[in-house]
Amino acid sequence: MSEFQTLAQRQAAFMAQVLDEEAPLPTGWTARHAAGIAVYRGNYRAGLVEALKNSFERTARWVGDDAFQRAAAHHIITHPPHSWTLDDVGAGFDGTCAELFANDPEVEELAWLEWAMLEAFTAANVEPLDAARFASLTAGFGDAEWAGLRIRFLPGAAAREVRHDLRAIWNVLGEDVLEYPDAALDAPASVLVWREGERSTFMMGSAEEARAFAALDAGMAYGDLCLMLAGDAASDDEVEQAAMRAGTMLGRWLGEGLISEVGL
Repeated sequence: MSEFQTLAQRQAAFMAQVLDEEAPLPTGWTARHAAGIAVYRGNYRAGLVEALKNSFERTARWVGDDAFQRAAAHHIITHPPHSWTLDDVGAGFDGTCAELFANDPEVEELAWLEWAMLEAFTAANVEPLDAARFASLTAGFGDAEWAGLRIRFLPGAAAREVRHDLRAIWNVLGEDVLEYPDAALDAPASVLVWREGERSTFMMGSAEEARAFAALDAGMAYGDLCLMLAGDAASDDEVEQAAMRAGTMLGRWLGEGLISEVGL
């Protein structure tokens, strides 16, 4: 048992050196060992930074290479990877961007979008439910069935509220010459991400749409969603208007191929 503990301690000491050049040298290490680990540390970080840059190409271009390099190094130090694959090194990078680019909040939103699109791309392959199949499945529904309807989205689909026009930002980042648009929105909106065939895609919508997506994705029934959208102490007319908005969103999701199945 002591041998395994010693091995674990040695591994921990080695990783401490890799992650933090200020960490004290392990017992018995010499200047030669310190110089060697410095080279290893540099290669280790360079590899992870490159992996991050591959995952966040548009974010890197938006903020510039120097700023991205600093953000990537900070993320690697504060969030050392634990997965067997470099593909996971970008998990939580949007949070790092929120911290480091507090005065430029669109950076965090853009990083979230890039990561969500990568997650959608690698998610399980499921055929989306089309409008004709949905109509067939719900043809005999009464009020009780509609109220209890539950919706499942495609694996990897995601949504969140944003305050910037990510479509405009995404489009300019695909141009040869980057011209920064005034992308701040007058009111919050939403961005929805999913995989369409062999590619990830996204669309913008209302802030309410992100809340609706999140509620249904967490298992809320369709009838409860309508009440949630109507708000507390809503009148019958407000509930009816909320139901109409929910129906419009449902139709849009079906048309875009975001829904995988429905049930009670």
